[in-house]
Amino acid sequence: MQLKPLPIGVDNFEMLITRGYYYIDKTLLIKDLIDNKASVNLFTRPRRFGKTLNMSMLQYFFEKREEDNSYLFEGLNIMQAGEKYTSHMGQYPVINLSLKSGKQPNFELAYISITRRIAEEYKRHEYILKSEKLKDDKERFLKILREQGDEGDYIDSLFFLSQCLEKYHNKKTIILIDEYDVPLENSFFEGFYDRMISFLRSLFESALKTNSSLEFAVITGCLRISKESIFTGLNNLNIISILNDRYAEHFGFTDGDVKKILKDYNLEEKYDVIKQWYNGYIFGSTNVYNPWSVVKYVYDLLPNINAFPTSYWANTSSNSIVKSLIEKADSLTKKEIELLIEGNTIEKRVHEDITYDEVYDSMENLWNFMFFTGYFKKVGERMDEEDNHYISLKIPNKEVKYIFKNKILKWFHDKVKVKDLSKMYEALLNKEPEIFEEELNKMLIQTISFNDAYENFYHGFVAGVLANMHDYIVKSNREGGTGRSDIYIKSVSKRGIAIVIEFKIAKDIDDLEKRADDALKQIKEKKYTEELRSEGYKNIVKYGISFYQKDCLIKMEV
Repeated sequence: MQLKPLPIGVDNFEMLITRGYYYIDKTLLIKDLIDNKASVNLFTRPRRFGKTLNMSMLQYFFEKREEDNSYLFEGLNIMQAGEKYTSHMGQYPVINLSLKSGKQPNFELAYISITRRIAEEYKRHEYILKSEKLKDDKERFLKILREQGDEGDYIDSLFFLSQCLEKYHNKKTIILIDEYDVPLENSFFEGFYDRMISFLRSLFESALKTNSSLEFAVITGCLRISKESIFTGLNNLNIISILNDRYAEHFGFTDGDVKKILKDYNLEEKYDVIKQWYNGYIFGSTNVYNPWSVVKYVYDLLPNINAFPTSYWANTSSNSIVKSLIEKADSLTKKEIELLIEGNTIEKRVHEDITYDEVYDSMENLWNFMFFTGYFKKVGERMDEEDNHYISLKIPNKEVKYIFKNKILKWFHDKVKVKDLSKMYEALLNKEPEIFEEELNKMLIQTISFNDAYENFYHGFVAGVLANMHDYIVKSNREGGTGRSDIYIKSVSKRGIAIVIEFKIAKDIDDLEKRADDALKQIKEKKYTEELRSEGYKNIVKYGISFYQKDCLIKMEV
């Protein structure tokens, strides 16, 4: 049997079904929405957890069209749920608006992008202008469709479109708004947050709060934004965050979903690897895998069963706020990051309704942002005597640990590299190992370490620190395999100094001196200086450096 193609980057439900892509069935989301009868549903989930595909699926199920869409759902779970649910298929006008294109460098471009998406949705519903029922609304409808409206026309454009659709269909309208917080996050970083908040507040309030033409609405995003900032007075808002038990299995893959896809592609042997790398998220009390990463890894395994897993999600998520965590990190925060990388937990108070402009008000808010956007999983929770809600956080899997060990460590290294390192450079060149050691220890204290720190970590750190030695050639030979020392430093002139550095890891603090001696011994035994001598250097210095967590010991020979 020919395997179905995997839907890499496909988030249109009709395309996914009609072109025969593989689909993990999430159609029972429809059943739960009908059963729960909430007027406005806000789902907050990390990026790449299937939100956009689910919104497309809802549109194709509920939307009233000339063509019959029921064939798209043949054999899917919702068709077995009963007539109570299938009777809603194709019965409602639907507005489906994505705000992900609102990520622009200034308000004017973001505004144009959002209003253009609104105009496209008007164009999609242009057929309703054929009705005499809308003759009084035609002029304004066309003005918005042709992108000729002013801000006053657009701030209640979703409300107006839903009214027009109800007049035509004699049915209330379903409104779907995907990635609602992308323009908010972006506008905060770009410096026009207040203007964007004001515009979106008006757009949402008219469509969701005072709209008699609304059947129900579904909104998706990464972060729950406080009702006061954007959903002002919206008492009918049902917020479903990753802390809620409802709808938990509809975003992301369950363990059963992963076992099914592995069985269907004859990859059952990879179950343990996938579980270690991409499992571990807890939505409510449901265990969830990152669906984007699972699909990407299965895709990579098909031509090469020995393909290594990697962090696919790291390249799709916005890391700006996480980078800010590093830039603002104090000694306590650094210690907490070290604990997390080592596999331990930290406890933080939950703030579900922070706004983007409050994220930087406290480190606690930053930790909350990272939790709700997928960097941690909840492994415990408690309520204190003052009714404050606390959760215990842990890195969920190897994929996120990879992000911490690579991106986050790199940001720490970058933060260290901008400091004045002239004193360290002078000590290194002047053959003063005690001062060199003292300065390097200061740098280590400002970065982070962890119990399973490896030699390449320290190698990368020191190479980064020494990279800005002007007028000297710094060569890092870790990638070159055996036969060369870790770092060479050479003056441009052959009459100047040449330095060979070798690193070793100590098993404990008392082992530092022996390991530094071992490093010098290796330089001598493997004749690492020979290459420099053959180039004409005579003034050659050898440094052996040993590391244990945030301590180093440096020995020198000339």
